[in-house]
Amino acid sequence: MNISELARKLKITTSQLHEVLPQMGFDVGQRAIKIDDSLASKIIKNWSQYQHLLIKKSPDVQEQTSAPEPTVKPRVELSAVITVRDFAVALNIPVTKLIKTLMNNGILAALNEKIDYDTAAIIAEDLGFVPEKKQEEEGGEDFITLADPIKEVLAAEKKESLIHRPPVTVIMGHVDHGKTTLLDKIRSANVIASESGGITQHIGAYQVTKKRKGTNEDHIITFIDTPGHEAFTTMRSRGAKIADIAILVVAADDGVKPQTVEAIKIIKAAGIPLLVAINKIDKPDANLERVKRELSDHGLIPEDWGGKTTCVGVSAKEGTGIDDLLDMILLVADMEKEKILAHPKGTTVGTVIESHIDKNEGPVATILVQNGQLSQNDHLVIDNIYYGKVRAMKDHLGKSLAHALPSQPVKIIGFKQAPVVGYIVFGMKTLPKTVEKEGRKISSGAVVVSPRAESRKEGEKAVNLILKTDTLGSLEAIANALFKIDNPEVKVKIISKDLGAVTSADVLRAEATKAFIAGFHVTATSSAAQLASEKNVEIKIYKIIYELLDDVKTRIEELLAPEISRTVLGSVKILAVFRTESNAQIVGGVVLEGTLEPKNKVHIVRNDMVVTEAKIARLQSGKQEIPRAESGQEIGMRLEGRPLAQVGDIVRAYKEEKIQRTLE
Repeated sequence: MNISELARKLKITTSQLHEVLPQMGFDVGQRAIKIDDSLASKIIKNWSQYQHLLIKKSPDVQEQTSAPEPTVKPRVELSAVITVRDFAVALNIPVTKLIKTLMNNGILAALNEKIDYDTAAIIAEDLGFVPEKKQEEEGGEDFITLADPIKEVLAAEKKESLIHRPPVTVIMGHVDHGKTTLLDKIRSANVIASESGGITQHIGAYQVTKKRKGTNEDHIITFIDTPGHEAFTTMRSRGAKIADIAILVVAADDGVKPQTVEAIKIIKAAGIPLLVAINKIDKPDANLERVKRELSDHGLIPEDWGGKTTCVGVSAKEGTGIDDLLDMILLVADMEKEKILAHPKGTTVGTVIESHIDKNEGPVATILVQNGQLSQNDHLVIDNIYYGKVRAMKDHLGKSLAHALPSQPVKIIGFKQAPVVGYIVFGMKTLPKTVEKEGRKISSGAVVVSPRAESRKEGEKAVNLILKTDTLGSLEAIANALFKIDNPEVKVKIISKDLGAVTSADVLRAEATKAFIAGFHVTATSSAAQLASEKNVEIKIYKIIYELLDDVKTRIEELLAPEISRTVLGSVKILAVFRTESNAQIVGGVVLEGTLEPKNKVHIVRNDMVVTEAKIARLQSGKQEIPRAESGQEIGMRLEGRPLAQVGDIVRAYKEEKIQRTLE
């Protein structure tokens, strides 16, 4: 709540409220413009107890000050594109309140998603601010500042407690230039034969051990496989923000491509050292000089050309140059050692670098520990909200761990729901009272769930989808339209939503959450299409929004429980019960109407009430078995089901038809 709004409710001036708050035990600061809603409610409720604290003034002064003070709306500078987290910081309001306001306006965005200035300006005005567009330098992109909380934690640690930690390295570059192959080669070279099965335990990051040339000392390097999981600028920016060193992969036979240029911008914006791995030097048409020339055009002057950019020729396929590349990473880490620090016994904090729902393990996420020591049974807190408890931790080889140290990536089992990639996670031995534990649902996607999905309720039906569009406007329009397809029986759950082409990461997420992928004016990468075929994941591309919505409605209708139509075929009045067994009866009676046949389902009716259900197993007339019984005929019947029929009951045969329901 605005301080001025609270003052109006109390019928005092803003300055009076600022004066009296410290005396009431609430020192919010003389320049504060906001006050916590729960605190404001407490002040309003108990205001009568505090009124005596007001300074008495003469009647004429009191008359002048009794009128509410005119509200001066605070101004807020907003970038062309801003994350929800940064937007909340700019407005000085809780991020949960901002997300709720966005949702009320039909904009469903998670903590680290970006919104444009026009959208942010409207929301800011609704919240009582005057928005102003920030003047930015040309080419200055608004990158996600995910590492800020980590920096705050490190800044609070005692300098003498900080020690060097393993460098965290991210590999980036153009698609098909060999990033994944290079990562696999580095990883497999560090896995001994007995551990080879552990390679399948891919968790989005892993550590390798390297002996520096000329020494026997082991050095650990952490690699993040972010680009291999999320192909677009946002995810790669997150990868760069949590990394200490970036490796830019450029194919020797292909040179600098648009995604290479994009990666260069991201790395520069992150402010981390860059190494260039010129891959595929084994190719006949490899041209290292051309690659270096193209790199120079983008400000990366190779060392052998008199610049500062280290270039290493490698062949991920053959394994050539891998050792040299790892040595260069360690050399750069030494040069940056004053920045690559952590307190292993300090505040435990890390970043989510991978997240999904596992059919056996439930919500699972990979956390890169960046400070402190994450341990089994630690509580997991994100944005002051309780997300679960560490029930189990595993490394990339599948080995169970009791503790994880800085720079160590670990797969965590124990989340209540899958957190969004990029979220900052705090590990706590005990929960502070301020942490919200119950009654909160954190959505990571547009409609109900996120990147991701929350745990499904028992028996709940849902159409799960992953939404990819070409523009933010289309993304919000479609998400909002899907949100309005309200059906109490079958829900629409957007597992994740993002801009750009469908990637292999989307396919893997769709497989894990049993979702289909809906693309609007986008395409699927060749690797994603191939993987989708292997995993039996459906990808559908649409050009008209209504076609997408109609398809979702059809899928909902297919999950709706059909209406059951029953038609009475005939009825028999029971005149005698000849035998009763544990699950059957033999009875005799007369057909009152219609026709009955073996295998007919029947209701046993007594006093116009159905007492049980059964099935006709056999019909007889005298001692002769008959295929059907007609009206007026005296018959014997074997009924299979609960033996509850009595003399005088009516056996009513019926047939059922399932009628498919529609949303109309």
